[in-house]
Amino acid sequence: MQMNVSSVAAPRRKMSAPMRRFIRNKLAVLGAVVLLFFALAAVFAPWLASDPSAVSFTDLRAAPSRAHWFGADDLGRDIFARVVYGARVSLSAGLISVVMALLSGTAIGLIAGYLRGWVDDVLMRVVDAMLALPFLVLAIALAAILGPSLQNTMIAIAIVSAPVFARITRGEVLAQRERDYVQAAQALGAKDGRLILRHLLPNISGALIVQTSLAVANAILAESSLSFLGLGIQPPTPSWGSMLNAARGYLTDAPWMAFFPGAAIFLAVLAFNLLGDGIREALDPRGRTS
Repeated sequence: MQMNVSSVAAPRRKMSAPMRRFIRNKLAVLGAVVLLFFALAAVFAPWLASDPSAVSFTDLRAAPSRAHWFGADDLGRDIFARVVYGARVSLSAGLISVVMALLSGTAIGLIAGYLRGWVDDVLMRVVDAMLALPFLVLAIALAAILGPSLQNTMIAIAIVSAPVFARITRGEVLAQRERDYVQAAQALGAKDGRLILRHLLPNISGALIVQTSLAVANAILAESSLSFLGLGIQPPTPSWGSMLNAARGYLTDAPWMAFFPGAAIFLAVLAFNLLGDGIREALDPRGRTS
């Protein structure tokens, strides 16, 4: 009986070690809590805030008060409502674009790292050419070509984010394919597709998870920048970036118009970076165990 209990408890401790390391990282937990707060605000926006497009000419640039917790903008619209609804735009744009980049970049990296040869050379030269260009500059160029809309913004961000996933995946595959378990699977006659999906991909997932959380932060920042330039989602739909653009002319008279959407961008990006660092430390096999 004692042997059975210990045999069950040992794997349980092994599986929970990364979670314990993550929980001990107070900054990572703080980032997760902040992101949960934003996610809940985005989901329950209709119950938390009023109509973000409702105009009130009697409340033009009204200061923060009980009626308008974050104040009102130049059209009398409630800034709290627009920040809450803007969370939907920023989080959805960041998550969806990064998922698209993850799928496409991982596929490219798997093919290049596994096949190697001329396929690897061609794919990686294209990836290197894209990585040579500044992230935001390339995103702006693609968004300008595709046209201003949320869908095109997500496509542009996905395209410029994919090369990083491709490069990370390729490097991990090149390192893993020389391991004994890969050689053993090949000796047993495992087909390439099974070897990639059942053996290589699960063993490189840790690096991809970390990069995903960090890429979402960059995507949110990119979406806000594109919306600020008028290349993202179009009015009257609220976006943190477009709110900052509208506040440029009122920084002295109504600083709250810029402060609250700017604070939302700062907190969301910081939270994803803290979460990514926490996940990286938790999944690091060289990390301290307990």
